[in-house]
Amino acid sequence: MTTLEHSPSTSPGVLGGLLVHCGPLSLLGASFVLVAGALAIRDLRTAVAAMAALAVVLPLVVGRSAFPLWRLAPAVFAVASVAWSNWLLASPRTLEPAVVAALRVGFFVVPGLVFASYLDPFTVGDHLGQRLRLPGRPVLAFVAALQRFDAFAGDWQVLRQVRRVRGLSPARGLVARGRAYGALLFTLLVDAIRQAGRMTAAMEARGYSAPTRTGIARTWLCPAPWTAADSALMLIAVLVALVVAWVVTGWAAGDR
Repeated sequence: MTTLEHSPSTSPGVLGGLLVHCGPLSLLGASFVLVAGALAIRDLRTAVAAMAALAVVLPLVVGRSAFPLWRLAPAVFAVASVAWSNWLLASPRTLEPAVVAALRVGFFVVPGLVFASYLDPFTVGDHLGQRLRLPGRPVLAFVAALQRFDAFAGDWQVLRQVRRVRGLSPARGLVARGRAYGALLFTLLVDAIRQAGRMTAAMEARGYSAPTRTGIARTWLCPAPWTAADSALMLIAVLVALVVAWVVTGWAAGDR
């Protein structure tokens, strides 16, 4: 489960901050609001102001619970690659546009990754099916896919251990390691296809497609409430985006 370390049993609400009480729709909605706010970042001053506002707000909504910093590695890679590519392709090569583009991406990628760590596949399915009224079958298929995606890391480690026990550990050298990782990826793909087939048969045997054939409305085990924490998170995201837009407007008027 993706949100194990943020569950109430391991991270009390007073330590977990606002995000531990939020549902998936507000987490996704706040991410999209920040994407819209990032469009207002046009120069270095507004980029620094936006990141400063984010640095103030994000620890408040996360709380004092321990957040594994290694999960921000994709965000760091994305920001660094955007900065490098913009600097490399610019003519003439200037640093400021590259930094602005990188901070613009970091403005929504960093909180997006933090918010995603609080998503639980089953809760996502409940909210998509009950609150957004999406069709049950694609929602359930999406939940099953998320569950399998969570298990890929464990399957990868198991496959590596199996190959090591069989004496198939990769030799030194970039080419040898590339071949070994390619074999692991192919094995993981085959295993994922097999498990998908078994999961499909199991879901059909348990009547997941029965509402489509019979016309009987599907029922859901757990409720999908919209709480005050969800409204608070959306309000905070809108305020941060408006602050960025206000800073841009104010500085633009001052420059005139």
